[in-house]
Amino acid sequence: MGSEARLQVLRLFKALHRARRDVFAADAVALRAARLKINEEFRNRRSETSPEKIRQLLRTGRDVETLLRRSVVQVAHARPGALRESAPPAEEASPE
Repeated sequence: MGSEARLQVLRLFKALHRARRDVFAADAVALRAARLKINEEFRNRRSETSPEKIRQLLRTGRDVETLLRRSVVQVAHARPGALRESAPPAEEASPE
């Protein structure tokens, strides 16, 4: 893997972990599960050398980050029968 691709992979790895922390801030179980999944996916593809496959994986990773930030909503029980949305992440999704 070239140095530029390596930098892109490392940036994506960090971005996914930041998104995980932002989205699941108050949920220790989800934080841990997301950390394990991100690390597992990167570890499983560590030996990938095909530039096209690496580009595809980078696109998929960026899509996952966007999905996490825009589509995941954490809720908690406020009282029996009522749910409360947790505070939205600092970066709100822009309307499309």
